[in-house]
Amino acid sequence: MDVMPLLMLVAVAAAVAGAARRTPVPAPLLLVAAGLAASYVPGVPDYTLDPGVVLPLLLPPLLHTAALDSSYLDLRANVRPVALLSVGYVLFATLAVGYAAFLVVPGMPLTAALVLGAVVAPPDAVAATAIARRLGLPSRITTILQGESLVNDATAITAYKVALAAAIGTGATWGKGIEEFAVASLGGIGVGLALMVPLHWLRKHLREPLLQNTLSLLIPFAAYAAAEEVHASGVLAVVVVGLWLGHHAWQVDFATRLQEAAVWKMVSFVLESAVFALIGLQLPVVVRGLGDYGAGPAAWYAVAVFLAVVAARFVWVFPATFLPRALSARIRARETDTTWKNPLVVGWAGMRGVVSLAIAFSIPLTTGAGAPFPERNLVLFLTFTTVIGTLVVQGLTLPPLIRLLRLPARDSAAETLAEAQAQNEASLAAERRLDELLADERNALPAPLADRLRVVMERRRNAVWERLGTVSAVTGESADDIYRRLAREMIGAEREVFVRLRDERRIDDEMLRTLLRRLDLEEAAAYREEGAA
Repeated sequence: MDVMPLLMLVAVAAAVAGAARRTPVPAPLLLVAAGLAASYVPGVPDYTLDPGVVLPLLLPPLLHTAALDSSYLDLRANVRPVALLSVGYVLFATLAVGYAAFLVVPGMPLTAALVLGAVVAPPDAVAATAIARRLGLPSRITTILQGESLVNDATAITAYKVALAAAIGTGATWGKGIEEFAVASLGGIGVGLALMVPLHWLRKHLREPLLQNTLSLLIPFAAYAAAEEVHASGVLAVVVVGLWLGHHAWQVDFATRLQEAAVWKMVSFVLESAVFALIGLQLPVVVRGLGDYGAGPAAWYAVAVFLAVVAARFVWVFPATFLPRALSARIRARETDTTWKNPLVVGWAGMRGVVSLAIAFSIPLTTGAGAPFPERNLVLFLTFTTVIGTLVVQGLTLPPLIRLLRLPARDSAAETLAEAQAQNEASLAAERRLDELLADERNALPAPLADRLRVVMERRRNAVWERLGTVSAVTGESADDIYRRLAREMIGAEREVFVRLRDERRIDDEMLRTLLRRLDLEEAAAYREEGAA
């Protein structure tokens, strides 16, 4: 097995994603463009998407990281719009886009057109949520986009299986389709519910952080495989488990949380970078498969399907936003900040991604009767052009659209005030607990050490309040910013001394690692506080 192409893909994709952070262009768009450009560079190997790799090996960890970072409480508060998008819209888009393709492409059977509709139905909100966070969209819109991306793949895969069964002649009826959808969705949720409690119990009772993080890496694959084994939705199983573990992450050992956050951030970065680069690299494979189709007709079909995808989302999003409000006074009272701008942004943030391409590549070459699958190559081409079109057109125009609409940004001052109030309440509880502990003679401490505990606690309490206060006229930093910067400088000075002592053979390497780890933990704490600021 030649691993060099895989290593080159990961290395170049990571480099491009890192460079994107220094440009105004979102990383997913730059990665797709780089993939498109590299696809015709001499010597670049063919990177054909294998659905047997993407769906069971790439999709679970990406879904798991998204679920861990999502808020269960926010998703529960927005379950109606999330369900209307992740289930209702995907089914509507399957029918609407499929029928549009049937009308536009001469000779394409309706069953094959519905397969295309199911393939391009699920938006990939990775790029959209990245832009939303970068531009400070209201948290409710970001939550809705995240929630949609967590569930819509399950709906699309099930709709695809039903449409594919009709297209290849293995039989599919409305009743059978509804039954399969119910089994897949309820089964996936059931598997997730069955796994989440024992997995969380195991995470809490494993005392070794390395073992806990090994388990963490295995969880999404295990949940996905277990659900697929019983013909349920692996996507929903992964999401349910991820939401539960993320909601209860505070119960896990602190060392595990520190390592887990770093590990999953790295895994997510590598996988997302490679996935978007892979999208662009599919161009030669897709174009070669067009065969007898001319460039002109194929381009017209691509434009028509792209427009149908964009139009179908708006046709669904606006009524799904305002019709429930018109019918329910309770919804109107709860969602007072909903305007026409909200569905406009959600409607335009319907970019497609690698899941659509992976599903398209899984279309069989022949039907049940042994005949070639009708218009398979064209379906692959139209899926590719739709993914590229939405990523480029909508991805590039979404940031200026958001700025043009002037949506209310997140109130950073209000968030900092809430953080300060929460920290103050927690610090008071910690102070009371410290007094209780010190009153017990078993916890007797010298006065300087007891005072040090109180000083550290007081600093945590004051740190957030200082961010609301005045800043230095010279550096523009708050007192807490200056404190953290000076602390890091002091740690750096200590680190240099430890290394010098090791080089002079006054301490050995094992002691150096112990001392450096202690400093690293202190610096990591300062870094996390700075990131929160």
